Amino acid sequence: MTEPEKDQIREFIAEQTGGIEIDDDEDLFDGGHVNSLFAVQLVMWIERALDVPVDRGDLDVDNFRTIDDIASFVDRKREPAWTSD
Repeated sequence: MTEPEKDQIREFIAEQTGGIEIDDDEDLFDGGHVNSLFAVQLVMWIERALDVPVDRGDLDVDNFRTIDDIASFVDRKREPAWTSD
């Protein structure tokens, strides 16, 4: 993931949390910064803004717990699928 894309994630989260500065490794849910409605908005935003499809199997809170987790999730989703020939 590029730094500008990670900045996009930070900006989106800051907008949704009233401008609170959150560290990249801070737990968004345990810290009380977000709720389940935010999680739905975050998934929709990832699909739209970062052009990354989020499948039903991806809906694990650990994929979205921190900014670092979100960035790692996006990177994994962008990796080409391994196929055997």
